[in-house]
Amino acid sequence: MVTPTLKRGLTFDEFAVGDTFVSPGRTVTEADVVAFAGLSGDYNPLHTDAVFASQGQFGERIAHGMLVAAIGAGLGNQMGMLEGTTLALMEQVIRYKGAVKFGDTVYLRLAVKEKRETSRPERGVVIFDAPIVNQAGQTVIEMQWTLLMKRSAEAAPGAAKGRGE
Repeated sequence: MVTPTLKRGLTFDEFAVGDTFVSPGRTVTEADVVAFAGLSGDYNPLHTDAVFASQGQFGERIAHGMLVAAIGAGLGNQMGMLEGTTLALMEQVIRYKGAVKFGDTVYLRLAVKEKRETSRPERGVVIFDAPIVNQAGQTVIEMQWTLLMKRSAEAAPGAAKGRGE
């Protein structure tokens, strides 16, 4: 079931295992790839040389996998539900499953996989499956994010009350 994002900055307590959120789409352009190559220093000809790439398995240039993963992080942020309530990205596991070509549109699908209490009552850990899918519905990146999230004051008795945290 896809849960609409109804508000910004959801806390640990507002997520339920199974909740799924889908981002708006983002079309990957040649300009994105050129900018990322300049920023990262990754000028692999698979991404930057049309003649070289035309002779490879994809028949054309493709976007950097790390660029697409970064776009996924941005899409997650744009959805708003993590805004101001994420304390830390504790772990990110990435598996590249398919190529993203110039002009492809990608979406992030966040699904709550697991929740864990922590030793501090004002925090909790949420693990999300975070695949990136293209316009054809094909998963191009499988990701898992482990986030340390704020808890609501009501759900965490004594949390941050008079503790200066």
